[in-house]
Amino acid sequence: MTACPPSATPAAGCGGQPSPWIARFAPLVAAEGPVLDVACGGGRHLRHFLRLGHPVTGIDRATEGVADLAGRDGVTVVTADLEDGSPWPLPADARFAAVVVTNYLHRPLFPRLLEALAPGGVLLYETFALGNERYGRPSRPDFLLRPGELLDRVQGRLTVVAYEHGLIDIPHPAVIQRIAAVDPRRDSLPLI
Repeated sequence: MTACPPSATPAAGCGGQPSPWIARFAPLVAAEGPVLDVACGGGRHLRHFLRLGHPVTGIDRATEGVADLAGRDGVTVVTADLEDGSPWPLPADARFAAVVVTNYLHRPLFPRLLEALAPGGVLLYETFALGNERYGRPSRPDFLLRPGELLDRVQGRLTVVAYEHGLIDIPHPAVIQRIAAVDPRRDSLPLI
């Protein structure tokens, strides 16, 4: 479970800077609310939310990229393979003000990710979609979202704040799908 495909570049959001999509919608996350980063890779989103004052939890099967964060106040790093059939590595009642997933897709996790949202929590999800096979990796349908799939996954459960699906060209062509969606048990949304 690596956060970025081997062909990805830092400009594609796989370096140290947070994804522009995640940074744009980070203000939706409740102040000081805990954030879960699934397939956290090098920890760019863990670091971003930590700088914003959130306690963070990162899960990945290879956590060397966040080893420098282990043991810091407000940081939990969990080494776990989410695809090997093992139980969910967090307590069943753990809830987060945000669940962040970028450049990763394992469809059986969707129910667990939605369950991990606290009332009013925010799902920020961004990964590759069908059509990306024309431009590089990932290219297998197992790793590419179908058109509207993120919308389908949250329908009836979350309120969609923003959704995009399409071709990007910087730094290189790729087909991306992304969503920012909020648990409806929330009084109001901040301006972004």
